[in-house]
Amino acid sequence: MSSPIICLGQQPCGIFPRRFLFAKFQTARRLQQEIGGEIVFFYHDSDHDPRETVTILRDRHTGEERRLNFDFANKTQKLFSPLFAKRVLGDWQQKMARQLHQYVAAPLAEVFEQVKADNVADFCLQMYDRMGLTTGMRIVRSGDPEVRSRANDIEDYFVDVQHEGELVRARRDGERLRLHKGGNAFIDLPMQPHDKTQISPTRDTRLRWMQSVISCTHYVAGAGEIQYLNTAEAPDVQFVTRDAISESDRAYVPDA
Repeated sequence: MSSPIICLGQQPCGIFPRRFLFAKFQTARRLQQEIGGEIVFFYHDSDHDPRETVTILRDRHTGEERRLNFDFANKTQKLFSPLFAKRVLGDWQQKMARQLHQYVAAPLAEVFEQVKADNVADFCLQMYDRMGLTTGMRIVRSGDPEVRSRANDIEDYFVDVQHEGELVRARRDGERLRLHKGGNAFIDLPMQPHDKTQISPTRDTRLRWMQSVISCTHYVAGAGEIQYLNTAEAPDVQFVTRDAISESDRAYVPDA
């Protein structure tokens, strides 16, 4: 029998990870202690939603909550670029560092200052690693061209293309590409030639696309995620709901 492969998936979800991701990490490590094997973190860095990296912190003295996020170069990049292509602006880290001592303990603020990354996805992953959360895990990134090349073909997907000087993630819709502005508003782009290295999955095709590369035996799913996953697509996978955690959408900041 092959060794277990325990997988959890998540897009970058904050400068400091949200508590639900911490719970996924903890659940995966507990499962590994029980059955052995390796943990694979499927890092969905090709997601483009800027709301994913909002970080909710609480003032250490007043208890007041604050929502922090990266600064973005322009509106096109903010709304439509994959997280691995959203640039970290030169002075953003310094400005943020001056605020952080209100919300986190000094050692964690120092970790933040030590990160060196030029895009949002790399910055978040480095933070999680420096916090010790991903130590020993194998990282598989949805934006990695080599990973995309190995993945099975899917019928519903996004395509990375150029628009207004930025790399954007456009949904394929028949013979056109669409950027969703919100509500019923879209920007339609002409279909462009593309190959597998430009393709990333939608919510409904992500599981089988990911599984075609990782071949996990166990998958740690979020409380909401387990509701929409089509588990019948992966009959050989044992799905485990992550452990419960309070204030799941707030940032995980140890010794805040």
